[in-house]
Amino acid sequence: MASPILAAIDQICQEKKLSKEQVVGAIEQALSAAYRRDFGQKNQDVRVEFDPETAKMQVFDIKTVVEDLPEEEISADIEEGEKEEKKKKKTIKKSKKSEEEVLPVEPQEEKHFNPRTELQLSDAKKISKKYKIGDIIKTELEIHSDFGRIAAQTAKQVIVQRLKEIERSTVFQNYKSQEKQVVDAVVQRLERNVILVDLQDATAVLPYTEQVQEERYYPGQKIKVYILMVSETNKGPEIIVSRRHPDILKELFKSEIPEIASGTVEIKVIAREAGSRSKIAVFTSEKNLDPIGSCIGQKGARIQTIISEIGGEKIDIIEYSDDPQKFIANALAPAKTVSLKIDEKNKEVSVKVRKNQLSLAIGRAGQNVRLASRLTGYKIEVQLFEEEETEATAEEVKEGKSESSEKESE
Repeated sequence: MASPILAAIDQICQEKKLSKEQVVGAIEQALSAAYRRDFGQKNQDVRVEFDPETAKMQVFDIKTVVEDLPEEEISADIEEGEKEEKKKKKTIKKSKKSEEEVLPVEPQEEKHFNPRTELQLSDAKKISKKYKIGDIIKTELEIHSDFGRIAAQTAKQVIVQRLKEIERSTVFQNYKSQEKQVVDAVVQRLERNVILVDLQDATAVLPYTEQVQEERYYPGQKIKVYILMVSETNKGPEIIVSRRHPDILKELFKSEIPEIASGTVEIKVIAREAGSRSKIAVFTSEKNLDPIGSCIGQKGARIQTIISEIGGEKIDIIEYSDDPQKFIANALAPAKTVSLKIDEKNKEVSVKVRKNQLSLAIGRAGQNVRLASRLTGYKIEVQLFEEEETEATAEEVKEGKSESSEKESE
């Protein structure tokens, strides 16, 4: 049968998603702090070893054996050490007031004797002649009968605080490693223009600027979010997520399309107007592989899954090319171009299209040409192809001549 303390530790580990070692370590630190405060002496480095199986503990004074120093140097080192400690505390407090202030890197100094954590070799030899420099000496200390009663409250407070710190640190490290990735989330509630979302073991913030204006969010709704930034604050880790960042599309394509996940097909550029339309340029060096077909999937199955994840936003997949003319022509799809005139110096291009392609090239409210411009990096001006009527007349004349020649032959 496991002890009640061990059962409590296991429960904490499951609820807080912490390791057993972390929880036991927090308990040992709390007990050490409680003993040091009520029963410890000035030059003792108190450490408590706690056995959760038996709920018993041992208290030790830990010392490291160091080489001997002259008496005068020891006194000077102790005084200097105390001054340095006070100086460091003041500097740390000052740095907290100003986030922009950076602590100067101090040059390495000679090691000073610390009577709290160190023991000189000559004194160690008095205990046992076997000790040498670098050895660790553990001297067991007496556990006072009233230690449990006096220290219980102190230990409890320290344990609670330490567990909170460990939990915050664990959450921070976990989501910091997932920065720039897409994760599942559940909408919790709306606070003014900010939406709080649940990431299972943490709460993230979806700011107004990172929301898709065409979308509506409601409590309990399951959504995919892009982890934009994770930072540490006094209240714990702050996780900022996004629904409108272009890279959310890149991550969704990686998760749904094996060719992109493996690197066979590469996403070169993304131009996005969140909630409305996006253009994605893809490329592959494999001659027998169609990069656009790979992304669309059989009967559009792959692309439809991605579209449903981003609220029905339209996605145009175009083939990337190192040739600017070809790339710009592809970017203006579904419109077909007649000619392109590129000004490389000013990064401008004049595109001519036929009359029936003009509205497609420009798009609703100029959206198609605007996205194509962002995708390619060129300022695109769409013009009507003026020779269209002449070409049409020539074709009619040609057709008329062929009809008359057929009649003559008859």
